[in-house]
Amino acid sequence: MSSSSSTIAPPAPAKAGDAAFGIQIATGLIGILLAVLIAGFNESVTKIAMPDIRGAMGYSYDQSTWLIAVYAATSVTAMAFAPWCAVTFTFRKFVIVAMGAFAVIALLCPFAPNFEALLALRAMQGLLGGAMPPMLMSVALRYLPPKVKLYGLGTYALTATFGPSFGIPLAAWSVDKLGWQFAFWQVIPMCLLSMTLVSWGMPKDPLRLERFKTFNTQGFLLGAPAIIMIVLGLEQGQRLDWLNSALVELLLGGGLLLMLLFLRNEWNHALPFFKVQILKKRNLAFSLITLGGILFIMGATINIPYNYLAAVHHYRPLDATPALLLVAVPQFLFIPLVVAMLNNKLVDCRYMLAAGLALLGCACYLGTQVTSEWHRDNFYAIQLIQAVAQPMVVIPVIMLSVTGLDARDGPFASAWFNTLKGFAGVAAGCVIEVLSLKREHFHSTVLVDQLGNSGLNPQAHAMGDVAHRIEQQVTVLTSADLYLYVAIACIVLIPLVAILPTRIFPPSVSK
Repeated sequence: MSSSSSTIAPPAPAKAGDAAFGIQIATGLIGILLAVLIAGFNESVTKIAMPDIRGAMGYSYDQSTWLIAVYAATSVTAMAFAPWCAVTFTFRKFVIVAMGAFAVIALLCPFAPNFEALLALRAMQGLLGGAMPPMLMSVALRYLPPKVKLYGLGTYALTATFGPSFGIPLAAWSVDKLGWQFAFWQVIPMCLLSMTLVSWGMPKDPLRLERFKTFNTQGFLLGAPAIIMIVLGLEQGQRLDWLNSALVELLLGGGLLLMLLFLRNEWNHALPFFKVQILKKRNLAFSLITLGGILFIMGATINIPYNYLAAVHHYRPLDATPALLLVAVPQFLFIPLVVAMLNNKLVDCRYMLAAGLALLGCACYLGTQVTSEWHRDNFYAIQLIQAVAQPMVVIPVIMLSVTGLDARDGPFASAWFNTLKGFAGVAAGCVIEVLSLKREHFHSTVLVDQLGNSGLNPQAHAMGDVAHRIEQQVTVLTSADLYLYVAIACIVLIPLVAILPTRIFPPSVSK
């Protein structure tokens, strides 16, 4: 393929004269942030409310797992190709159309005539929702001046800290108070607000449809099915017993083969979706390596108390809300504070990252002391430490991934970071699920053996109580184990911070 360099080169971030930063651009950025949160809320709310959804619509458990898996697969796929679409169709038009379609699909989901129709709607909604996270990072890199660029990237941290913690309370409120249909409908008002803010705030850039002449067709045809197959394989692996299932073997094996061919194509293509050569950037490579560990840590610290309270004390999602909000709500205070500190050239973001990991490790060590007597209040100290530590971890990783890159590498960094974030989130969820199941089986076997060797012969009417107490202790011991694993993951990541990344300065002082 031959074309001029001016045609194939990705657009550089806007210069001062392109669109002056002010209240209008800030409003547009808030609208895109809301769009990203909407996509995350939709995924987490429907996942939490899935028992209500499948009960109301008459679907089996297996069918519900495919609804969750397909949304995740198409969402991660969209993250890979959304930066190209946004440059071609402009941020403003792309986000407005995506959010409008997202709202329409949300409205239609409860009325799906059959499972296949709902599966198709969720797949389309996953594509639209997954396209939003790269928009936020790309807009912050393109339009924000150096002095406030780090604050714009800090808003992206909300999607990893506030969003997941707030999803469960939102699911509890919308389903318990309004009905199962609002597991889908709760995003509609937010979509309309996001569209309004983006419509007024984002610049009306011209379309660049000429980019279709150099569209990376082979890359798309290899990359899209590769990502979908891998994510579906990971999502369904535990249920289908991993490589003992021919379907999982096909999904993972075929997906990995296509991924290798995709990366080979990207290495040689003039206008790739993924610039593989950019991984030579030491700090970006470090950020991508550590991203999986950080998402495992954060995913586990959200799920452990919620699952414990539900299993041991029969808390409904609404009952667990105060503990979860204690992590979510303070982010609006702690994220600006962390950004303000990192915007000072005297503060090394590597030290901030190491301190955040140490705090998370301390919180998880406290969690290893969990007993069956713990209730919601006993988790408050752990949750508050996490609320402080999470932005200290996420913001430095974002900063390391994009600061100091060449202007033209911004879209590629966004594609890498967001797609790997999507992959890592799915993989981290699988690891947590596998570890939980294995530890539950182990503790259950040990406790039952101990009961059998004790010589006790409980009466038949007491067997139900004994079984309940064993189940309760299995959950307690598994929760303690998971907290220990997360603490170990924090400890393992800290030395990498000292070895791999190099010192960087905030954008306001970078030269």
